[in-house]
Amino acid sequence: MPLLLTEADVQELLTMPLALEAVETSFRRLAEGTGVSHPRQRLRMVAKGYLHYMAASDSADGYMGLKIYTASPNGVRFLVPLFSGQSGELLALIEANYLGQMRTGAATGFATRLLARDDARKVGIIGTGLQARTQLEAVSHARKLESVRAFSRDAGRREQFAKDMTAKLGVPVAAVPTAQDAVRGADILITSTTSTKPVVEGAWLEQGMHINAIGVNFAEKRELDSDAVERCDVIVADSVEQSKLEAGDLIQAFGADASRWTAVRELSDVVSGKVKGRTSRDQITLFKSNGIAIEDIVVAGRIYELARKRGIGRDVPMWEK
Repeated sequence: MPLLLTEADVQELLTMPLALEAVETSFRRLAEGTGVSHPRQRLRMVAKGYLHYMAASDSADGYMGLKIYTASPNGVRFLVPLFSGQSGELLALIEANYLGQMRTGAATGFATRLLARDDARKVGIIGTGLQARTQLEAVSHARKLESVRAFSRDAGRREQFAKDMTAKLGVPVAAVPTAQDAVRGADILITSTTSTKPVVEGAWLEQGMHINAIGVNFAEKRELDSDAVERCDVIVADSVEQSKLEAGDLIQAFGADASRWTAVRELSDVVSGKVKGRTSRDQITLFKSNGIAIEDIVVAGRIYELARKRGIGRDVPMWEK
């Protein structure tokens, strides 16, 4: 019988170190050829809603599955059905809102470990929602942070974010009044917004900075202006194929020049050593995160194994004779 894991179960099981290990494994699977990840597809519903779905397989660990989620004016609901790659048996139904937050943060943490300067200590973050919290937590595992500056449009939310994350990470997080204040002096920059217009200008960037742009996965939206993309010496994506469909930052900066995509590197190729990431202190590096299905499936496999080991979750009778 498949195991049902609720959001509360996932929160009990999934730590950031576990998410970081699983996400790194997912990119190594892609590099080895034992992982396959299909780009996200979207089905438009009535009342301004969407059904999103994305699938992947991890043949090394024997899992396959997909993440399905709906987005409507009533909210967002995430589900990962996890299957056995050998028998096709449905192993688990996993509520996946928290799973998604953690794996997205972990992808940023992993990319930061590969691409940021070794001595990067200061972080700027734009956006202070739920995703921003796991973004900052993951980056704190990648580098020994000294300070964080946080900006979002709502002064009350950014002040609360600063207070909460200072307590959680033991690193001073200060709320600042403008996006430019968050960028100024940062070694690592995180953008975690749903903005349709750029929140970062190229003129603000400093040599040696590493940028994690994670908030946009629609072609018509962007967090970085074209000058900011132009100033990046190294651009790495979790998936070039998926970026061509939904990475508005790159799509709008590259325009009709398809040759620009040849310079975008994949994170799996960087971790395998097939291509270089940062090669000098002064380079500006960019990780464009879209969120890909292989991350969800490898993380879901880890959660499922832990749940079975610890007796967490409940079996759901399905397809019984």
